[in-house]
Amino acid sequence: MNTNAITTDNVRIFDTTLRDGEQSPGCSMSPQQKLVMARGLAELGVDIIETGFPASSQSDREAMALIAREIRTPTLAVLSRCLAGDIETSLRALEGAAKPRLHVFLSTSPLHREHKLRITKEQVLESVDKHVRLGRASLDDVEFSAEDATRTEEDFLAEVVKVAIAAGATTINLPDTVGFTTPEEIRGMFSRIISTVPGAKDVIFSTHCHNDLGLAVANSLAAIEGGARQVEGSINGIGERAGNCALEEIAMALKVRNAFYNLGTNIDTRRIVPTSQLLQRLVGMPVQRNKAIVGANAFAHESGIHQHGMLRHRGTYEIMLPQDVGWPDTQMVLGRHSGRAAVEARLRALGYLLEEDELKLVFEQFKALCEKQRVVNDADLQTLMQDASVSEGYRLSSMTISDVGNRANALVELSDPDGNRVAETAQGNGPVDALFGALSAATGVQLTLDSYQVHSVGIGTDARGEASLSVRHDGVEYEGTGTSKDIIEASALAWLDVANRLLRHRQAAPTPSEAAAA
Repeated sequence: MNTNAITTDNVRIFDTTLRDGEQSPGCSMSPQQKLVMARGLAELGVDIIETGFPASSQSDREAMALIAREIRTPTLAVLSRCLAGDIETSLRALEGAAKPRLHVFLSTSPLHREHKLRITKEQVLESVDKHVRLGRASLDDVEFSAEDATRTEEDFLAEVVKVAIAAGATTINLPDTVGFTTPEEIRGMFSRIISTVPGAKDVIFSTHCHNDLGLAVANSLAAIEGGARQVEGSINGIGERAGNCALEEIAMALKVRNAFYNLGTNIDTRRIVPTSQLLQRLVGMPVQRNKAIVGANAFAHESGIHQHGMLRHRGTYEIMLPQDVGWPDTQMVLGRHSGRAAVEARLRALGYLLEEDELKLVFEQFKALCEKQRVVNDADLQTLMQDASVSEGYRLSSMTISDVGNRANALVELSDPDGNRVAETAQGNGPVDALFGALSAATGVQLTLDSYQVHSVGIGTDARGEASLSVRHDGVEYEGTGTSKDIIEASALAWLDVANRLLRHRQAAPTPSEAAAA
């Protein structure tokens, strides 16, 4: 158990990032990528890793073999339908695992019985009994899932659970397969099933909630209140349709609200952000900036009221420390909504102690700058403090994009800060790549592109395109935006937005001789 885990009582964390999560469109992983992710999950401290569905593909079988050879502490589970052939394939895949678990499932709801399986209630009960027993004949750890449990008649669900326990299931999962239920409903379902079904007190009950109505985490917490002691979900909440319960949110809810739940996990919460970022790199699916716990804005503050409160006491607007989940620190983002207190605090951190009149003047200049760019960074503040004359910078006069074989060619004409004409050309893999290359040649500014997005602003014939990009220069990240009726022109303006700021900072910086004299 990790040193920072809460030990009053624990909820098992069953991670299905590699199985249900990977089923999210665009998130498939190779066996080697699954091994890399499994290493991260083991370091995070999850109790069970569901590695895949062996009967579905050779890739899942190869991934299980790779993971079983190296990952020895967490339980390793594989999914199987209630079919003898599936179970045999799964048992072979589990060979070599230090802690193997067979996870068998069968649909139980009327909709699934009638339209998907076309079987009767009696056939469901017979299949559950037969296939759970088949699994237990080879393994001591067998989990049974009643697919679509939350839309199953509760009296019949109780029968299914009773049969599964009698057949030897050690974990019973009652999933909200389509994200249909509510916290009150799922809490009551777990409570009633656990209190009335014979043998229920001797097994672990698990919850597996999908996020179709945005309730996956709330429903999982409610299931815990109803008696569930295992939560199934994925990192970043990836998975079928709207995704699964986000495990990082469950772990932190139980930690932050431990006085309410009196339950914890074995998760090393300091590994949450690195694990989230690992998954983002592997599958190429970034999380939204305002995503709880792991989003870039989760511990960022721009509002002047919030920043003022944070400067007085961080507990005013933060319920947990960013370091507890793996972020380096809180971010005080200076922008249009920031107040004087935040600007003064940042200037003080940069070594500037201002009188009231000086602060008032700088703050007015800061607000004017915020009308031109979304975020004001330290270099911007230093430029303001040095009272540098801010030129207009490079302006776009014209541009031409053309195809040259399989490549694009861009010609840009700029007006430099002194009013002179500058023209350059460049080729690239596409129009934007060529455009940015030509702009770099014309301005002498080298930028490394991290991300680039375009979207529409407005509707109809008045709609404009806004380009947003994130770039790096000398290891520092910058963001730029540009707006135009032409999205390529908007892209050029976004690039110049960053380049002109960098050039102004260069002008404001002391020369080597000035620095030596200082």
